[in-house]
Amino acid sequence: MRRALRILLLLLLLPPLMAALMGWLVEPNFLHPIRRPLTTDLIREADAVFAQTHSQREDFTVTAPDGAILRGWKVRPSDPNGNWVLVFHGVADNRVGVAGQAELLLRAGYSVVMMDARAHGESGGAMATYGWLERRDTRAIVDALEASEHPLHLFALGESMGAGIALQSAGIDPRIEAVVAEAPFASLREASYDYAGLQEYPLLGKTIFAPGAWIMLYRGGKLAGFPASGVSPEESVASRAVPVLLICDAADTTLPCRHAERIHASARGPKALWVVPGAFHTAALGFAPEEFRRRVLGFYAKTAASGGAATAALP
Repeated sequence: MRRALRILLLLLLLPPLMAALMGWLVEPNFLHPIRRPLTTDLIREADAVFAQTHSQREDFTVTAPDGAILRGWKVRPSDPNGNWVLVFHGVADNRVGVAGQAELLLRAGYSVVMMDARAHGESGGAMATYGWLERRDTRAIVDALEASEHPLHLFALGESMGAGIALQSAGIDPRIEAVVAEAPFASLREASYDYAGLQEYPLLGKTIFAPGAWIMLYRGGKLAGFPASGVSPEESVASRAVPVLLICDAADTTLPCRHAERIHASARGPKALWVVPGAFHTAALGFAPEEFRRRVLGFYAKTAASGGAATAALP
């Protein structure tokens, strides 16, 4: 009987202990994601998109508050409407990863800013902080943009990590009038449960494998010098009534719909949640291009028409 109890106890304790060890080991990679270089081929690919829309790009370099050099592009369509959109890419990607979204906006007359996030692409920065420092980076980018371009209206659009950064940036900068966020994370804590659950079993990540999530957050905060548990787009939309259009990809296992749903429930401003059937992570534009175009452009147009504070988001 004692032997059976020891075996049972071992079986119960082994998964949490292994999860905690894995959380400790993988956290440095979380802060230092794979850097996707901005190659000549990627630049040529982006330029082909800009040529189709008769748009012109120029280099845009901004110094972040901590001294990190942020690099990207300002891109203007042939017939600009005076409005600008900050377009944010996902983790382990660079500015070219959102070229499809930029093309849609350029065709509609919006000028766009496409920056490499800190610790991504050609931008500097010691590590990615998923919004903690990036929201202040965005404020510096907006300062530089307003000094040179004087946008009529300023919006944001983000994918995955970029969606979380866009929401947190809007939470502290009222110059960002509305945000479209596809596949955002509700908080680093909530996202850590998905990673601990192997991006397939979030319930395991919240229970048996939860120590892995806790260790990831704890060690991440210690290594990076910021409270990882405080990185929360969910709290950002509760702090400022910014209009938000949240896009949830129904087949997404990386950041499932519960993240967008939590943000939607917390948002104080005009809000809408669009669930895209069959779409996987950040694939709404590919699965439903016309609906994506209608919803995104309609959302921005309605916000602009109301003077930057839409009374109701589109369904």
